[in-house]
Amino acid sequence: MKKIVFALATLAIVSCKKEEVKPVDYTLFTGKVTNQKSDKLTIVKGRDVLKEISVDENGVFSDTLRIAEGSYVIHDGNESASIYIKKGLHFNMTLDTKEFDETLKFTGTGAEQNNYFADLTMLQETVDLKALALLDKTNFDKELITIKKSFTDLLANVKGLDSITSAIQSKNIEALPKQLTQAYNIEKMKQEMVGKPSPTFENYENHAGGTTSLADLKGKFVYIDMWATWCGPCKREIPFLKEVEKEFHGKNIEFVSISVDRKNAHETWVNMIKEKEMTGVQLFADNNFQSKFAVDYGVNSIPRFILLDPNGNIVSADAPRPSSPELKTLLTEQGI
Repeated sequence: MKKIVFALATLAIVSCKKEEVKPVDYTLFTGKVTNQKSDKLTIVKGRDVLKEISVDENGVFSDTLRIAEGSYVIHDGNESASIYIKKGLHFNMTLDTKEFDETLKFTGTGAEQNNYFADLTMLQETVDLKALALLDKTNFDKELITIKKSFTDLLANVKGLDSITSAIQSKNIEALPKQLTQAYNIEKMKQEMVGKPSPTFENYENHAGGTTSLADLKGKFVYIDMWATWCGPCKREIPFLKEVEKEFHGKNIEFVSISVDRKNAHETWVNMIKEKEMTGVQLFADNNFQSKFAVDYGVNSIPRFILLDPNGNIVSADAPRPSSPELKTLLTEQGI
């Protein structure tokens, strides 16, 4: 009898050993958005939308993400943040869109990695290019060393990032001095351009028909939007731009949007203006980012906004975006 009992016990043990826990093949992502701006959050990688997460009327959301390990960007309306996804993690995100970056917090497994990216965003925002451009080259180079150390220290203190993500972050830090130096030179140029005659463009195709040159707009303030059909941040500014145009309609200002799309996207440009019912003067640059007007303004990223006075002089070579309350303030200060 004892042998039978022993045999059964052995069988039970063997059976227990054979039971295997299947690895979790997803990331559980939950959270709450206060003062939400939309009914969904969008996760993107580059230009690709990988996931849309529904957010209820209370700002609460929960979803399982079957996405490869790594860092991604999550959007809520015009705001965005980086998140870190890894199978088996369960992290919770909270934020208030009125102070998006300042209130972005993560808890749960994976919180450390995600808070690293939240802290990284805050650190990036402390880099004030306008203030840096006021420094001479010697003092700028000194500040550059301090800035790089801040990013290096932040990465050194985070645990749990996969090797690929860590390598990418390290590579970004190594590239930072060169990138900031280029940005410093462009910002210097922008500041030095204020009050001077604007670079010009001639005979850009007008969506309404014919061509338009900058000289045709002289006598009015000109607010220029450099954009492209493939640019997500550019497209998110369109509703705000239409709102500003409507408010300042009939006043001494022209709103001009210049597409720096490649020629093979011309039809897309034509159709998007119709679909989004874009207003103002819609122009197509003659050579995308290599157009002389874009080069003369040092346009290396978009959207980019420029404000000129009625004499064709530069009020701002890097004006506020339509979504910023600062734009209406600037226009009002100009007496428009």
